Amino acid sequence: MLPVRMKFLQLLSHKAERLETLFQIPCYQNQVPCTGLATSTCLHSKKKKPKGYEHVDQEKYKSLVYSVTSYKTSAQTPESILEEDNYLYGPPEKQSLQVKAETKLPKNWVPLINPKKSVSHLSSGSALPLKITLQGSRVPSVTRILQGTLSPLQAFYLERWKQRMILELGKEGFAEYTKNLFHQGELFHAALESILLPGATATEEQRENAAVSGYLASVQQVLEEIGQVKALESAVQHETLQYLGLVDCVAEYRGQLCVIDWKTSEKPKPFLRNTFDNPLQVAAYIGAINHDANYDFQVRCGLIVVAYKDGSPAHPHFMDPDLCSQYWRKWLLRLEEYKDKH
Repeated sequence: MLPVRMKFLQLLSHKAERLETLFQIPCYQNQVPCTGLATSTCLHSKKKKPKGYEHVDQEKYKSLVYSVTSYKTSAQTPESILEEDNYLYGPPEKQSLQVKAETKLPKNWVPLINPKKSVSHLSSGSALPLKITLQGSRVPSVTRILQGTLSPLQAFYLERWKQRMILELGKEGFAEYTKNLFHQGELFHAALESILLPGATATEEQRENAAVSGYLASVQQVLEEIGQVKALESAVQHETLQYLGLVDCVAEYRGQLCVIDWKTSEKPKPFLRNTFDNPLQVAAYIGAINHDANYDFQVRCGLIVVAYKDGSPAHPHFMDPDLCSQYWRKWLLRLEEYKDKH
């Protein structure tokens, strides 16, 4: 497009010389004393020179003018958006967009730690982990709340990813791709549950299954640092704020009781910020456990483990009590936003 613009500017420059000639008044060249009458006569007696633009071949430059004037308003396609958005937009989490949310406080403040419940989590090692079934309820889930309150920027990147995958795989291929991802996640969580149950190990079939064998190898080092499993795939509900969820695991990690969230990824996520809304999800589960009468303990820390299919070492992202408190405040804001919309 740049060469077209250059040609257009050159054309204007060329015609500007004619305009300069047009406005040179001949009577000034003769140095004749000018009175009001003489000047009027001089101006009106001379034959007007034709304007340069009257002789321009408009048909010849029609496509040039149209390409320049329509450049900024031309319709974009999904392909052009995919090529241009990396130059027009920054990373998914922009600091300028987070400042406003960080300074805003929730209207309905509920503490992360329940003052009416004991903080101690000591129990006998022989107790089986809690596994409460998630019942049908009209109470919204953590996942639904987070999906319903995505920022415009998050929604843009999610839609961009979806359009890119559809372009590569087609609609049917994309549907099959997401179905396989969901199935792999189910198999991975089932294998982890077999490993984390007291005295149990993953079956030979699970370890040899190509869909999960890489993920299991990826988290092997993290599993060696986990003990005192207190809940597995267990439902939680915040009795005051009225939301629910399904916790992957509650266990000790390096001596700290944590809500553990297992994630799979095709791309490396070495930093907590790469996990997007997952820290909010973990904070929401921690708050729910602490205010759920089914759990006689409280949790102060979180852990997000990102596993990789190729077996490369997983990235464990530990969330200390201070960090959990920060994300708890952000979760309360998202929860309020969801309730305002519904």
